[in-house]
Order: sequence, then C-alpha cells, then structure tokens
Amino acid sequence: MNFDIFAIIIVFIIILFSMVLHEMAHAYTAYFLGDNTAKEEGRLSLNPFSHIDPVMSIIVPLLLFISGGPIFGGAKPVPVAQKRLKGGEWGMALVAFSGPFVNFLIALVGFLIGYLSGGLVAGGYIGLFFKQLVLANLGFMIFNLLPIPPLDGSRIAYALAPDFIRDLFDRIEKGMGVFMVLILVYVFGNSLSIFTSSIMVSILKFFYFIVGVK
Repeated sequence: MNFDIFAIIIVFIIILFSMVLHEMAHAYTAYFLGDNTAKEEGRLSLNPFSHIDPVMSIIVPLLLFISGGPIFGGAKPVPVAQKRLKGGEWGMALVAFSGPFVNFLIALVGFLIGYLSGGLVAGGYIGLFFKQLVLANLGFMIFNLLPIPPLDGSRIAYALAPDFIRDLFDRIEKGMGVFMVLILVYVFGNSLSIFTSSIMVSILKFFYFIVGVK
C-alpha cells in the first residue's frame, strides 16, 4: 500500500487540534461549573501532551484514515469531581456534552469556510484539509456520543438512566474502562463505520441546507 506522507501529516494535525479542543471544552466546562480538578492537573492547556492518548487519539484515527474508513477516536479522560460540580449529574452531563459539541462547531465552521472559499471542492491537499477537518470532527462527535462507558455519551445517558443502568455503567467503567471501547472498535468496526457514515451524511445534508444547497 502506498502512503501519502503529507496527507497523513495533515490528518495528524487535524486530529491533534480537534482532540485538544475537545478535551479543553470538558476541562473549561467543569471549571466554570465549580470543579478545578482539571485545572490542577494541567488540562486547561493547549499542550497536546496533556490530553492525547497514543492509541485512541493517534493510532486508531490514523489507521482508520489509511484504511479509508470514517475517522473516530478519543483522548485521555478529563478528571472531574462530580461532587464539586454545580448541578450534580446534570452538570456532569453538560461537561460530557461540551466536548462533542465543540467537535460539531469545528466541523460546521470548517464546512462554512471550506464551502465559501471553494476549499471543499479544491483538489490536492487543500481539499483534503477541509474535507478531513469536517469529517474527522463529525466522526469524533458521533463516536464520543455513543452511550458506552467511558465515552461522553454514557455520562449524558447516566443523568437520564434508571439506577440499574447507572450501576451497569459504573461496573463497566471500573472493570474495563477504555478496553471496552477498543473491543467495540475491533469487533464491531465495520458496523460502527457504517453507522457513523450514515449519521455523517445526514449532518452534511443539514450543513448544505444552511448554505442553501438542497
């Protein structure tokens, strides 16, 4: 297989940029809601080394890009002391939601700039940059909203779920943690890619609707 090193570098930069802003959104939301744990551990930082998990933030997304699949992944969880948060479980849900929401905003802004500038339909590395900026961030958003511990979606679902579901989430996260996510990607990778792609298509139709394209 032939690898385009410049394409990989572009996607790598997009992944770092997107992941850092995702995690900073978690950290700043927690801080504004009264918990300074993330601040004390240096997570209110633009330094990618403070946030990046080598496997979920770099290896998995790059392998997905090289294989031609939708890009998704995760980063080191931001430490949050829920007891300090205003709103308790709902505060935690807001902290969790903030990361994927930032990815959505990056995708939307990237789409608007790329559409208005012509970058989305440009050839070469410019077109690659805008397309992957949009698609990678949509992939991160969709993947992280899955209601599976320790992904952000499980924190949001936790606030709405009955006690027996909460107990199940707690046991999964304490017993398996990120390994649950790796198993999900390995075993259900193809189905996950199809699911992610279908939602991406719907969101992209919405983006084009915003700019008046039907």
